[in-house]
Amino acid sequence: MPLSQAQSKQLKAVLDERYGTLIEQVRDELDGSENQQYAELINRAPADIGDQSVGDALADLHLAIIDRHIREIRELEAAQTRLRDDEIGTCIDCGLEIDFKRLVAQPTAQRCILCQEQYEKTYAHEGTPTL
Repeated sequence: MPLSQAQSKQLKAVLDERYGTLIEQVRDELDGSENQQYAELINRAPADIGDQSVGDALADLHLAIIDRHIREIRELEAAQTRLRDDEIGTCIDCGLEIDFKRLVAQPTAQRCILCQEQYEKTYAHEGTPTL
């Protein structure tokens, strides 16, 4: 069942707000204003091994945060496209309707709650390193 016009409007607002927030956060991260002192640690020569390690770890963390934000931005863009094409709100696994409350809470959701739980049980350990 497609979303009502009011539901579509509400969901669009949620998607747009989160999208704008993430774009701003990525821009701030790329500007590096908060981590400027750590960039100096990385670039300082000759570097103390401890400073270099801290600088490298913080740079990696900085990039991981940006990467996570970029992935979420792509998910939001896909959800915006599904909303625009009236394809949002249908579970990609079972084809049943995704509850609107779930979409408001998690606007990028592509699965109903039951299928998402099953998906997480099945793929929870994928990519987890083992010894």
